[in-house]
Amino acid sequence: MSSEQTKPYDLEQLRERLQVAPFHRWLGINLVTLTRDELILEMPWRDEIVSNPKIASAHGGILSALIDLTGLYTILAFGGTARATIDLHVDFHRPAIPGPLCAIGRPVKIGRQMSVAATRIVSGDGALLASGRGAYVGG
Repeated sequence: MSSEQTKPYDLEQLRERLQVAPFHRWLGINLVTLTRDELILEMPWRDEIVSNPKIASAHGGILSALIDLTGLYTILAFGGTARATIDLHVDFHRPAIPGPLCAIGRPVKIGRQMSVAATRIVSGDGALLASGRGAYVGG
């Protein structure tokens, strides 16, 4: 482990930390698994996240928040520190319609002052809905 990293969180510690914020609890985010390369979160569908009732699609801000949260927790899971988001880029690929949302995060760079993670959100059938990259201040 380099001097730029801290001790990674284990799965149970991450689950506990994820539930501290009321917004995370409201979203219903669940930490599914942590592999050698990825952190996987799942969010159940909620009618409150719909922004276009004609097609029942989720608001882009919710998908952006899920990308941001997944990136931050990915950094923590892989031994980095993340106190706040300093940059976030999101691409929307197709509407997110009713069904669970799966967010898959991968570390890009774990650093002492700044870390970066890439996240993709897929539907229950594996279709890519959104992807993004976040940078997080550490220290």
